[in-house]
Amino acid sequence: MIVLGMLVVLVAAWNIDWRAWLSDKTRQHLSFGAAIALVPLWMLQAGVKEGLEVHFLGLTTLALMLGWRMGLLMSSVSLLLITLFSFESWPAFGVNLLLGVVIPLTFSYFVFLLTYSYLYRHLFVYIFVAGFFNAALTIAVKTLIFSGYMVWSEQYNWQTVLDNYLSVLPLLLFPEALLNGMAITVLVVFKPHWMRTYLDRDYLINK
Repeated sequence: MIVLGMLVVLVAAWNIDWRAWLSDKTRQHLSFGAAIALVPLWMLQAGVKEGLEVHFLGLTTLALMLGWRMGLLMSSVSLLLITLFSFESWPAFGVNLLLGVVIPLTFSYFVFLLTYSYLYRHLFVYIFVAGFFNAALTIAVKTLIFSGYMVWSEQYNWQTVLDNYLSVLPLLLFPEALLNGMAITVLVVFKPHWMRTYLDRDYLINK
């Protein structure tokens, strides 16, 4: 899994306009600041069984703020940091990268693309659908695919995963949605130029 995860990250990194990024100090500070902000969020883990810990993701905000490529790269940096700090194990790095970063962030950005393409472009659609509901769906997808992996790899049986991991999911949906929804609302109102996926002309002007 680490090979597949790293391959996707490298493809994303290869397609970034590094010259433009390196010449934009604000974008650099925003990118690394977002990566650092995820670290304490991911450190706040809770769980009964080893490997079945849960935490908030914040990946929807990152995807909407930085876009898919840079969002994927910076969230990978966040994962690397919490692994270095021993909050995650090195043997699980590949699984965490693919199932905990690449797939959820890609899914979240895909949901945004769907809302942008097929729904009415309005500020409230961006905040509540592309942000709030998108975040809830993203953490649900991450939890479900990780549960499936744990059963498939025979680390735990289905009943153990259901009782100690999946049962917590309903308690995570609203807080994750609220966390991302509030962050996106604040950013759109006060720092719209920080949001790579947001433009006033699309969502606000003449609405």
